Amino acid sequence: MRKITTSAYMPTEIKVEKVSENVAKITAYPFETGYAVTLAHPLRRLLYASTLGYAPTGVKIEGVSHEFDSMRGMLEDVTLFIINLKNLRFKLKSENDIEIVEYSFSGPKEICGADLNNDVVEIVNPDSYLATINEDAELNFSIIIQKGIGYVSSEDLRETIDSEYIALDAFFTPVKKAVYDIENVLVEDNPDFEKIVFTITTDGQVGPIEAFKHCLEAMYQQMSVFKGVLDIDVNAPLPSSNLSSEHSKLFASAEELNLSARSFNCIDKAGIKYIGELALMDESELKELKNLGKKSLEEIKAVMEDIGYPIGSDALKDSKEQLKKKIAELKSQSSDKE
Repeated sequence: MRKITTSAYMPTEIKVEKVSENVAKITAYPFETGYAVTLAHPLRRLLYASTLGYAPTGVKIEGVSHEFDSMRGMLEDVTLFIINLKNLRFKLKSENDIEIVEYSFSGPKEICGADLNNDVVEIVNPDSYLATINEDAELNFSIIIQKGIGYVSSEDLRETIDSEYIALDAFFTPVKKAVYDIENVLVEDNPDFEKIVFTITTDGQVGPIEAFKHCLEAMYQQMSVFKGVLDIDVNAPLPSSNLSSEHSKLFASAEELNLSARSFNCIDKAGIKYIGELALMDESELKELKNLGKKSLEEIKAVMEDIGYPIGSDALKDSKEQLKKKIAELKSQSSDKE
């Protein structure tokens, strides 16, 4: 018999089981009817779309001008070599988002993933085959390896890499398989509560539990756009402002810029809560923020330019004082509520 309640039942149980190095099961329960699939389905999609991985995005082969070329002394043509290269799963050992790695091999030799391991990268499928060269052949090539999420086509990458390189389709996601089962579980006398059982398999670039963490972080970041709604007093009149409606985005949370975690953490620790605060800054002020590196600086400048408020521009020349006053009011109201 279903009881009348005023809020949904809060799940209390979580179990994380490491089945193997690259497989994990994550179980959570009990959920009220319908809640389990409501959470499980978007989490599964985010596992594939938002987990950080690594992929080769370009290759330059000495003596080769395009992907349909062939190379003397190599068993495979360049097209097959590229297919084999994309099947290798790289992992950068540094914190860098991009590395260029050079290789040189003399024949006779059968080259596999393990031969590409060095101080910069690790090949997580070392037995994967790459190419065979004969006794009088020499294979010299360099690879651009980048960190990213999801899939980016070679067409989209062609303009972002050096013209000497052949652009490659980049499959970043390290998640090979993510499935969930919804099972019934008994709570008190009600058998209609539900349990989610996730089974996650990765390729070894990251572990399955780490992949699930990335997925949760992505969901929290996306949901944070609605955070401001929680602070609204529904009985209070909307705040008035002399600033035109076209500038309303300046009062939105800085979280809505969807910056990388490193960039957002820098501005958050500096007490910057609203987009308008960044719009009021020039580049020299931005550079003075503690721990804000060059990449983060460039990212913030690019994002602010995209939304129409380039750092250091005169876009707000006639509204700066009004904007400063309004942001101060908003921060004061937020502080009072805390």
